[in-house]
Amino acid sequence: MLARVNSAAVLGIDAYPVQVEVDISRGLRSFIIVGLPDVAVRESRERVESAIRNSGFEFPLERITVNLAPADIRKEGPSFDLPIALGILVATGQVSIEDLDEAVLIGELSLDGHLRRVAGALPVALGARSAGQRALIVPPDNGKEAAVVDDFEVYITENLYDCVCLLEQGLMAEPVKVTDEDLALEAPSYGVDFSDVKGQQHVKRALEIAAAGGHNVIMIGPPGAGKTMLARRMPTILPPMDIEEALEVTKLYSVTGLLPRQTALVATRPFRYPHYTVSTAGLVGGGSIPKPGEVSLAHNGVLFLDELSEFSHSTLEVLRQPLEDGSVTIARAQTTLTFPANFQLIAAMNPCPCGYYTDPQRQCSCSPGEIGRYRKRISGPLLDRIDIHIEVPRLTPDELMERQPGEKSENIRQRVIKGRQAQRERFADNDFHCNAQMTSKALRDFCPLSGEVEALLRTAIDQFALSARAHDRIIKLARTIADLEGAEAITVPHIAEAVQYRSLDRKLWG
Repeated sequence: MLARVNSAAVLGIDAYPVQVEVDISRGLRSFIIVGLPDVAVRESRERVESAIRNSGFEFPLERITVNLAPADIRKEGPSFDLPIALGILVATGQVSIEDLDEAVLIGELSLDGHLRRVAGALPVALGARSAGQRALIVPPDNGKEAAVVDDFEVYITENLYDCVCLLEQGLMAEPVKVTDEDLALEAPSYGVDFSDVKGQQHVKRALEIAAAGGHNVIMIGPPGAGKTMLARRMPTILPPMDIEEALEVTKLYSVTGLLPRQTALVATRPFRYPHYTVSTAGLVGGGSIPKPGEVSLAHNGVLFLDELSEFSHSTLEVLRQPLEDGSVTIARAQTTLTFPANFQLIAAMNPCPCGYYTDPQRQCSCSPGEIGRYRKRISGPLLDRIDIHIEVPRLTPDELMERQPGEKSENIRQRVIKGRQAQRERFADNDFHCNAQMTSKALRDFCPLSGEVEALLRTAIDQFALSARAHDRIIKLARTIADLEGAEAITVPHIAEAVQYRSLDRKLWG
């Protein structure tokens, strides 16, 4: 007898329908799964057999053939356990379900028949709704995640037996509902605050500008100056995510299995902090079936690269595409996938191998040759893609002993939101929404410069030998500074401050 059960699989960050066909025929006992299954799918044979027996059903002692269609795309993961088990029960006549085509099923089975969470429930729910399916059945830990999808029914079942009962009753149970609290995005809680940071007012100002305009930052200073502490607090001053941004982030965390249990949406902006030993595939994504890397997991949030010069040169150079395009494309023999990677890069490094080249209180022990080789680990083209270069000096004794807390993140965030609002209104008819994303044409259209402003900018370019890309980024920074002040036009003070954030790399690297 033949049975067909609807399921789905994830390719990249989107789902596609998979039909699980189960045929049971006479012959020597066997259990074969075809349709390009990976090891985890093939191992479902043992899980499914034990789950069926331990759920009070009989496992057939005949020839079982399972086909996962379409057969030309590799299937991976344990999410097909539930539809395979249900197909076997239907094909053997142990259960009778009238409208099996109405539901999509995913779930990993334990040996006793209980359902464990799987990756990718949110994109599966979105794909099932687009395909016109009525409902999705998922493990309990995936319920809220999938129920975020509007105009679609999501049901949870604890085990295989409950799933059979639910389907035999025609999906008469109450679907999962998400509450307003589950979808709350307006007051994200990060657990850290800028008020914890002592001193470093000029660095805080630079990070506020970066947050307001979506600019990338590199901080250079000796060990213990507070670079990591400042970077960890960057998400706290970014505007709260809207529902579209939250869905994009949740999809990425769903397909990688990083979404916390019983979570509907990722409400806080991501902060990713990979170690400098990370591989190129770990940073930008990869694998035989490509998976998102750190740059994608930082989408709509912050990617913090500490000890930037310790990353391998080849790994850093692959950052160029996501920094420019806001996405990363991974090509493999079987497929080519594009993952979103619209993040803010916050990088930190020491000024030399020992870390004390610019420290007035500690003697640098590095030779000129060592310092030169250390600096050359960061290429000029990569530095040109980082908008703000800022020194982070050692705190003075007075600053260290200060007991008065600094300005709270919420106050800074409100100014950032005001600046972002001005940019959204300015770019309402464009496909970008912040100053850092402006194209060369947009710079000409939205950032006209007066004669005295152009004269100051020309002088800065000549003095610091800035590139054409640096010229554009100075104007973008000046536009953000003007937005924070509520100014209509870019003035000389705006350009002067913006130039300061670009001259640091020339002082250290020139």
